[in-house]
Amino acid sequence: MNERKRKILELLKEDARRSADLIATMIDAPVDEVKAAIAEMEQDHIIVKYATVVNWSKVEDEKVTALIEVQITPERGRGFEGIAERIYLYPEVKSVYLMSGAYDLLVEVQGKTLKDVASFVSNKLSPIDAVLSTKTFFILKKYKQDGIIFEEHEDDHRLLVSP
Repeated sequence: MNERKRKILELLKEDARRSADLIATMIDAPVDEVKAAIAEMEQDHIIVKYATVVNWSKVEDEKVTALIEVQITPERGRGFEGIAERIYLYPEVKSVYLMSGAYDLLVEVQGKTLKDVASFVSNKLSPIDAVLSTKTFFILKKYKQDGIIFEEHEDDHRLLVSP
């Protein structure tokens, strides 16, 4: 991938609403080239989706999010792929990552209540034959996601006291 496409990706990741005209100005490139590069990256599935980062704590219908560490036995010939696919097809599952370390998969799950998430783990995830163990962690508060800080903090307006 050339440097121009990489810059375009970085600018779109920072703010997906940026127009091709603005991006062209920012990287000093012709607008037609920027439009063509974006279209090509969409077609090649480098750009998969344009998404909005939502601070759900400011919305009344909050969701419960959990991170679940999953230890599994890999399948012969397919490794972790088949089990990961089986897990990520559930609508409650938002992300699945293959990890190094003490567990194999990290699964991000969303539900309306703690009970919904617990039910998913006990009724859908744990019964999978290849799943050896799970460990569930509920997210209590998000401070930062995808480089975006959610907390609005005030500057310290106290007077400086020195000896």
